[in-house]
Amino acid sequence: MPSKSSARLAALTVAAVCSTLSGVVLITPAHADTVRIHDIQGTTRVSPLAGQKVTDVAGIVTGVRTYGSSKGFWVQDPDPDDNPATSEGVFVFTSSAPKVAVGDSVTVTGTVSEYVPGGASSGNQSVTEITKPTVTVVSSGNAVPAPTVIDAGSVPAEYAPSGDAAANGSVNGLPLEPSAYALDYYESLEGMNVQVADARVVTATDPYTELWVTVKPHEHANRRGGTVYGSYGSQNTGRLQIQSLGATADFPAANVGDTLTGATTGPMDYNQFGGYTLVAGKLGTLKSGGLQRETTRKQARGELAVATYNVENLDPSDTTFAAHGSAIVNNLKSPDIVSLEEIQDNNGAKDDGTVDASQTVNKLIDAIVAAGGPKYDWRSIDPVNDQDGGQPGGNIRQVFLFNPERVSFTDRPGGGSTTAVDVTRVHGQAELTASPGRIDPASDAWKSSRKPLVGEFVFRGRTVFVIANHLNSKGGDQGLTAQYQPPVRSSETQRHLQATEVNTFVKKILDTQKNARVIALGDMNDFEFSDTAKILEGDGDLWSAIKSLPKSERYTYDYQGNSQVLDQILVSPAIRRGCDLDYDSVHINSEFHDQISDHDPQVLRFRP
Repeated sequence: MPSKSSARLAALTVAAVCSTLSGVVLITPAHADTVRIHDIQGTTRVSPLAGQKVTDVAGIVTGVRTYGSSKGFWVQDPDPDDNPATSEGVFVFTSSAPKVAVGDSVTVTGTVSEYVPGGASSGNQSVTEITKPTVTVVSSGNAVPAPTVIDAGSVPAEYAPSGDAAANGSVNGLPLEPSAYALDYYESLEGMNVQVADARVVTATDPYTELWVTVKPHEHANRRGGTVYGSYGSQNTGRLQIQSLGATADFPAANVGDTLTGATTGPMDYNQFGGYTLVAGKLGTLKSGGLQRETTRKQARGELAVATYNVENLDPSDTTFAAHGSAIVNNLKSPDIVSLEEIQDNNGAKDDGTVDASQTVNKLIDAIVAAGGPKYDWRSIDPVNDQDGGQPGGNIRQVFLFNPERVSFTDRPGGGSTTAVDVTRVHGQAELTASPGRIDPASDAWKSSRKPLVGEFVFRGRTVFVIANHLNSKGGDQGLTAQYQPPVRSSETQRHLQATEVNTFVKKILDTQKNARVIALGDMNDFEFSDTAKILEGDGDLWSAIKSLPKSERYTYDYQGNSQVLDQILVSPAIRRGCDLDYDSVHINSEFHDQISDHDPQVLRFRP
C-alpha cells in the first residue's frame, strides 16, 4: 500500500521521547469531562499526558488507515479551542484494521503514547497517539471538521527553532510557535484534517507511492518546476509529502512541474521517510506540466567532453541497459570520457565472491553501440569482495568509459585493489605510478566505502588526470524534520576524511606540475556549498564547476522536495583559467517518476 512505513520499532517509546523533557509523566486516569484532544496534544511536541490513560475522548473520524504496520484512524474535535499551538486531531493506533468509518462520531479510551517512527536512535520527532484503544461509535454520517488550508500565507518563512542546548539540541520541550516556524506550524496541525490546493509537484512519484508538493510556488523555484536547495540556512518551508489512503493503483504518476489541481485533503501525519505528510483521503487531479528530458550539446572537435553518471546499482540482470545507452548517446551526446558510478559485479547482489564486472560494463557498451554511439573502451579496478560498501554482494565500483577515436588512455601497470597510486615527475611533467590506480585504499577513510579510481588520459597530445569518486553516502544523517535542530549530519565525518584524501592527492599532482589538468568528479554525496566541497577544493586546488551555473540550475538529484547537488565535477586551475569551460547538469532522471537512475548525469566541456 502507499507508504514505506517503518516497522513499529521499539514499541511506543514514551520514555525515550520524554527523557529530553523535564516534565513528569502522569499515571492517574484522566476523565472525559476535563480531557479533550487539544489537552492531549498540548503546546509542545510531546503530550503532557504521555503515559496516561484517558477516558471517553470525543471526536469525528477524519481518516482511516487499513494497511501497513501503523493501522488506525484519525479523530478530530469539531469544537476547537482558541490556542493555535494545540492540535485538535490525534491518531488512534489500533494495530489491526479499524472498525470505524470517516464521519463516525466516536469516544476513545486508551493510553496516550509518543511513537517515534524509525526508533528513538533516528532522531525523528514523535507522533502523539492513543494506543490500546476501546472505541465506541456514537453516530455515523457526521460532517467531517473543515480542513485547515495550508498555503503560502500560512507557512512561516523560518524553518525551525534552534534546539534546547540543555536537551542535546532537541526541540521537543520548546513551546510551539506556529506563527514563527514552519515545523512548529506543521506540528500544531498533527493529526488534523488539512488541505492544499493547486499544489505544484516538486518531487516525482516514487516507487513507494508518494510525492512532494510545495505550497510556496515562488520559493527557490527553478524553471523546470522544482524547488532548489541552496544552503543549510535557507530551508524550503513550503515542501510537504503527499501519500494516499486510497488504492495504490489510483495514485498519480507525477513528474516535477506537474500540479495536483483542486483540493488534496486528509490528516496530517509524520513518518520516518520525510516527516510531515498529508495522507490524502481526497487527491487533487493531476495536470501535466509537460516536462521533457534534457539534451546537452555535442562537444566541438577541439573540446574534451567529460561526464559523470551514477547508473544506480547496474548489473547484467537489469532492464535499463538500452535506456542508459540511449541516454549516453542521445542526451549526453557521447562524451569522450564517462565516469560511471555504481557498476556492480557480474551477478549483482548475489554474494558469492564474484568481483569481476566485465559483463556489466560490456553490456552497457553494447547498448551504447546499439543506440548509435561509439564503441567505448574501459578501465577499472575490481574491489576486494564486500569491502567497498553499497548493496551487499554487489561490489559497486567506478569505471572509466572512453572513446578511443577521440581520447587515449595511458596504461601503466602496478595498480590494484589494495595498492596505492602515487605521483612522480618525468621530464618535468607529472605522471601516475600506475594507471589506472586507486587512492590509498588501505586508509580508514575508505573503510566499507568506494575507493577513488585515477586514470591518465591524453586528448590532442595533452594529458588530463581524472579521478572518479563515489564518496560516503548521507545515510545515517538526521532528517530535516528531526527533533534535533539543526539536525546532526553524522555521515560527514567519514566523507570529510575522504575529501581530504582526494585533495591531498590532487595537491601531489599540482606540486609536481603546477599547470596539470586535473578533474575530480563523481557522486560526492554532498552539496556544492558543503564543507565536503570546501575540503575538496582546498586552497584553490580544485573548483566545483557546477558553480558556473546560475543558482537556480544547480541540482543533480531530487530528494524530499529539494532539488540538490550530489554529483560534481571539480577542475584544477589550469582548466578553470582557460575560461572556456562549459558545464551542464543534464536532467534526465531526478525529476521523473519513470527514472532509470536517481541521479542526473553531468557533462563538462573544455579545450585542454
